[in-house]
Amino acid sequence: MGEVINVGFIGNPNCGKTTLFNAYTGANLKVANWPGVTVEKKEGMTEYEGDRFKLIDLPGIYSLTSYTMEETVSRECIMSDDVDVIVDVVDASSLERNLYLTLQLIELGKPVVLALNMMDIVEERGMEIDLHRLPEMLGIPAIPVSARKRTGLSILMHAVKHHEGLITQDPLIHHHQEKEEHSSHRHNHHAEYAMVYSDEIEDKIDILIDRLSAQDPGLTNKRWHAIKLLEHDPVVMERHPVQLADVAAESMEKEIINQKYDFIEEIIQEVLVNKSQKAERTERVDRIMTSRFLGLPIFLFIMAFVFFITFTVGDWMKGYFELGLVWFSDLVSNGLEALHANPLIRSLIVDGIISGVGGILTFLPNIFILFLALAFLEDSGYMSRVAYIMDDLMSHLGLSGRAFIPLLLGFGCSVPAVMASRALEHRKDRLKTILVTPFMSCSARLPIYVLFSSMFFGKYRMLVCYSMYLLGIVIAIAAAFIVSRFDGSKAEHALLIELPEYKTPNAHTIAIYVWEKVKDYLSKAGTVIFIASIIMWGVMNLGPHGFVSDISESFGSIIGKALVPVLAPAGLGYWQIAVALISGIAAKEVVVSSCSVLFGIANITTPSGMDSMVAVLGSMGFGAANAYALMVFCLLYVPCMATLGTIHREVGKTSITVAFACFQLVIAWIFAVIFYRIGMMF
Repeated sequence: MGEVINVGFIGNPNCGKTTLFNAYTGANLKVANWPGVTVEKKEGMTEYEGDRFKLIDLPGIYSLTSYTMEETVSRECIMSDDVDVIVDVVDASSLERNLYLTLQLIELGKPVVLALNMMDIVEERGMEIDLHRLPEMLGIPAIPVSARKRTGLSILMHAVKHHEGLITQDPLIHHHQEKEEHSSHRHNHHAEYAMVYSDEIEDKIDILIDRLSAQDPGLTNKRWHAIKLLEHDPVVMERHPVQLADVAAESMEKEIINQKYDFIEEIIQEVLVNKSQKAERTERVDRIMTSRFLGLPIFLFIMAFVFFITFTVGDWMKGYFELGLVWFSDLVSNGLEALHANPLIRSLIVDGIISGVGGILTFLPNIFILFLALAFLEDSGYMSRVAYIMDDLMSHLGLSGRAFIPLLLGFGCSVPAVMASRALEHRKDRLKTILVTPFMSCSARLPIYVLFSSMFFGKYRMLVCYSMYLLGIVIAIAAAFIVSRFDGSKAEHALLIELPEYKTPNAHTIAIYVWEKVKDYLSKAGTVIFIASIIMWGVMNLGPHGFVSDISESFGSIIGKALVPVLAPAGLGYWQIAVALISGIAAKEVVVSSCSVLFGIANITTPSGMDSMVAVLGSMGFGAANAYALMVFCLLYVPCMATLGTIHREVGKTSITVAFACFQLVIAWIFAVIFYRIGMMF
């Protein structure tokens, strides 16, 4: 068994890098944070022809310019001794966009292997890539692979093995005779480097290489460092403070970028065939989908349709789940009664655990349909357009255009949404985004909306639920705008995002996405909600003097009654509602199971259970206005414990986390009061 070869997998976001990494490592991987920063890293082992390879999945980046934490981490890692070979994973169907990072990696002077991923999509689109000409122009091996079909994996690892330690590039054939003849530069760099700049820039690079050699003779990658000095890269300038004023008093980054893209255009013209037809089709569709005037209405219409099928199809499937829950609950209750089980044990199992956890599981069809629709939109390439559409609006409201990506992720779960704020370049932008991201309606809130809208709004329940999602977006953006006016900050960086060509969603990719979300939902039902249901049963059946027969003498009643005066202006002045809201901090779905226990309604999600619940609440004076205020409060108040923990990890200070939670609680109370008062007018 040979020594371990360290391989860094790097590439643009959405290039299939992680899918390729997983294809090699399978379950043999570990996930942690990079030392000192909250950026996730993945490492895994694989073997090929007797050699062992440690694969490092680096964060997706567009360039080696260190703006975000992801870019900084990726750059530092591939420049260190931790990586022997760089595998540059590119989306072959979007080759032009991906090659900018490729040219930067080649300039590092380390062994680079180009992995042309998604070649199956290239073929589906009728395009062809000249796999002989591309290596000639870049001087590195280009291996066609398909991560999702697991093809080309052995050839790629074969290339990695044979390029370890190779610091010289393969022979370059550029056909640049005209440029070489008219060049006054002292070296024929066209025979040495893939990327050759104008004579003016090349002369400056030579000067800086001489100065770097004199200052630090052992420095590797002198050409790359010289280029970064011309770009006035702050990290390189700090580490290698050579005389720069007489060579480049101002940054030449724009000129260097432009010349790189000129070369990329030349590459595309020579190696890519039949691209124009597909590009024209995407552009025609985007004239409508990303239109300044139609883009936002189309997005709202699509989301309305998503909620329509979530309710129509989801509720039809949910009915069968409810019948199963009633059957199972009766079966267990009768079984325990036949066994002469203690009434307290029977109540704990039937009224606490089955009613609590089972009530949440009946919403699984709605959750499944919602995630299926979102996965379809994401994999088709539409969600990137939504972020693009919202970019201008976000910038005017004081948020970076990139902030809309975490907000979009918030529709699924607030935890990854908060983590996605790392992509923002400035701490102020990250803090504002983290502050408002929990206002987006995550999937955990959907059971609350479905239950209370079904009970109090009948045929209008879909519109009521949809209004919660729209309200979350509006309040999130408005809160960010107000905070920006107080701190005086403005969004300085617009959104730079890939708009991939539209494609037919891949069934395998969608299946994996939906299964992961459903699995998370089920695991939460089996852990957090299970424990919370038991705790809620105990709170309702225990008091200062032990077990109580009257629930009004329980600990829950004592806690809830203390909060009634605070919640009363919002139409939520009922101790049972107060306790349910407290329990919702563990997980938002627990609000539903808690109501089942608190109001003593078995199988609360069934038609008979909802009728009983409406009758109980109606006798207490709780109507449609109260229900809408409750949904608004649940939309906006303190996020779940998992999200709070993630916020604390991202912001790094307990005081900021507490301040964020208090801000969200105050906002929830204010808007619940407003909507309750408006509702009472009607």
